[in-house]
Amino acid sequence: MASEIVKCIECGKEHSTSDIVYTCSGCGNLLEVSLPLRELDTETVRSAFDSRPLGVWRYREMLPEIACGPVSMDEGGTPLHRCSTLSERLGVAELYIKFDGMNPTGSFKDRGMTVGVSKAVDLGVRKVACASTGNTSASLAAYAGLASLRCVVIIPSGQIALGKLSQAMMHGAKVLAVRGNFDDAMELVILAGKELKLYVLNSVNPFRIEGQKTAAMEVCDQLGRAPDTLVIPVGNGGNSAAYWKGFSEYRQVGLTDAVPVIYGIQAEGAAPIARAFERGEERIDPVKEPETVATAIRIGNPANWKKTIRAIKSSGGTSITVTDEEIIEAQKMIARTEGLFVEPAAASSIAGLEKLLERGTVDSDQRIVCVATGHGLKDPDSAIRNSEKPVEIDPDMESLRAALGS
Repeated sequence: MASEIVKCIECGKEHSTSDIVYTCSGCGNLLEVSLPLRELDTETVRSAFDSRPLGVWRYREMLPEIACGPVSMDEGGTPLHRCSTLSERLGVAELYIKFDGMNPTGSFKDRGMTVGVSKAVDLGVRKVACASTGNTSASLAAYAGLASLRCVVIIPSGQIALGKLSQAMMHGAKVLAVRGNFDDAMELVILAGKELKLYVLNSVNPFRIEGQKTAAMEVCDQLGRAPDTLVIPVGNGGNSAAYWKGFSEYRQVGLTDAVPVIYGIQAEGAAPIARAFERGEERIDPVKEPETVATAIRIGNPANWKKTIRAIKSSGGTSITVTDEEIIEAQKMIARTEGLFVEPAAASSIAGLEKLLERGTVDSDQRIVCVATGHGLKDPDSAIRNSEKPVEIDPDMESLRAALGS
């Protein structure tokens, strides 16, 4: 079988998978892993997948080769929740939520981290690092701990939800809070990767995307086909590009005959990709001071913007914005109609779907999947702040009746 390579998304220059490289040595653009998928037999691969439980490593024939064996906590295999009540409320025929908040550390990041950290071990790396708005740091710290690697995470000071920060700290990461935003942290971690020989496991690392693409494959297997529409939150942009890669490669191998239209949802205060779509341009103007209640997507200069714009455009979709108020209302609606507690960033996909339906951009008779990227317990402070406060009563029936209005 031909060997896998890492390839520039712009000029096509090839790089060895044994080299530690995040951008093209020729033109400086991002890289992606290219696998010899044409050599895979559809029936053989289908049989192999069906013999294994749902999860990231179910799809190992379509993942980079890991000689050491995977560093894994059985990530993936997350529920595809059929939303009957929410479908009726929104007036759509068939709506699902892919709830990746059910991964080991509570977010979709575990999909990419199992592959990325496994590759780090394969390369003989002993120190790993990331910049993070929260979920990446929690995930990397957990997998680094599992692999006995030293872990450094760089976060924007005072801008991380405590649920996520507590995870990184408990897993033993060295947590450094920079006086700045995520983009400042990202710039610093890239420099540290070069000068301090830290292996960077943000989504600029192409092996991260390989793990994340398995969510698309799972959706196809759970539905028995690809959905018509996928609505997904967009922060740094890696996940939307990963979903498109997963759907496209599944079709290439003959495991699905269609791919969905992808709609990327950004918070109004952190929306460089959505603004680029509004202008009809294929470049972004970074947001210097991004601000949104959805901390996981509070990113003004997304590293994967070029991959994301190309993925969404290739699918025939677009990117739009939602307000913080719309995000919080969607978060409550999901919790109160479907019993799913998702973090604010995850709720942006449902908020975005509402807007897409109102505009007539998405037809109500389509099979729609919304991606919920993280669990609500990641950001309990936000949930408490935006919910009705507990009512204190005396321990007697009179107080209880008064409080219940009966």
